[in-house]
Amino acid sequence: MLTFDNKGIYCARADLYIDPWLPVNKAIITHAHADHAHKGNKHYLCHTDTAPLLKLRLGNDISIETLNYGEQITINGISISLHPAGHIIGSSQVRLSYKDEVWVVSGDYKLQDDGLSTAFEPLKCQHFITESTFGLPIYHFPKPAIVKQELHEWIQKNNEQAVNSLLVGYSLGKAQRIIEMASALDMPIYAHGAIVNIQQQLINAGHKLYPVQYASFDLIKTLKPPYLLVLPPSAIGSPWLKKFNPYEIAFFSGWMQLRGARRRRNVARGFVLSDHADWNQLNSAVLSTNAENIYVTHGYKSIFAKWLREEHKLNAVEVETLYEDDLLMREDTDAAL
Repeated sequence: MLTFDNKGIYCARADLYIDPWLPVNKAIITHAHADHAHKGNKHYLCHTDTAPLLKLRLGNDISIETLNYGEQITINGISISLHPAGHIIGSSQVRLSYKDEVWVVSGDYKLQDDGLSTAFEPLKCQHFITESTFGLPIYHFPKPAIVKQELHEWIQKNNEQAVNSLLVGYSLGKAQRIIEMASALDMPIYAHGAIVNIQQQLINAGHKLYPVQYASFDLIKTLKPPYLLVLPPSAIGSPWLKKFNPYEIAFFSGWMQLRGARRRRNVARGFVLSDHADWNQLNSAVLSTNAENIYVTHGYKSIFAKWLREEHKLNAVEVETLYEDDLLMREDTDAAL
């Protein structure tokens, strides 16, 4: 039913692509991260919560249709529905069925509950397409409650020393989790413009998120430490950061499980917080589908596919795609092997 070509994951019978990386006529988008949602497609289909994010990133004039979780449409005999992936707000798995054949494209996902996105829903199928960003046995992520407690202790220590706490995470997904964790301290939270825009877009769409204030140059001059600032990874090392002295920087990522990743980012503290599945979650997700045919995409696909073949006796193959989300520190893992 599905094939992989130079544009993405293709369903010929419905004549549509899932998360294409080149412009196509009809595209189903699993979530709004830039490596899965590209400009130039003629028509977009996504979950209701993803639509405002796509419009923010791609423009209000895009042709877009939405579905709620579990809602079904049929195109040339192919039944299509979206189901929770647990990756970020609005993230979806795509279920396609024709006669007795069922495929599930999981996109990016995690089984750990983040309190913001709808929890991952296991779907029975014969064919399952999975990511493998953290597809190595060394990756085991702590519970969010533990990360939250550690974050509060780190911020309070900085507060005692009148040092600003700069919290670094991706603008969509990670930043919302960081803000929610930090909001329990009842301190004003300031943020980079990219994060403010996404946070406000989600609030305007009805999500009950903690509001943050844009850290403009005029505002910065009036602030006295200690305070909290949330910013994207691209801001690290920029001259802009000097305006927030004195400060300590913390980076939030699954890659922070390795010391090398923290050193490479030149940050004082690394918190292990990921919007992807760790090793145990990947295995649990795959086995929960009862699928015999597994297609492993971005990440440590060769290692994970081999494990699925040898350990679980599944027909697992590697698939080349152009998805790259959260792979910026992969060389640190490679160096540790």
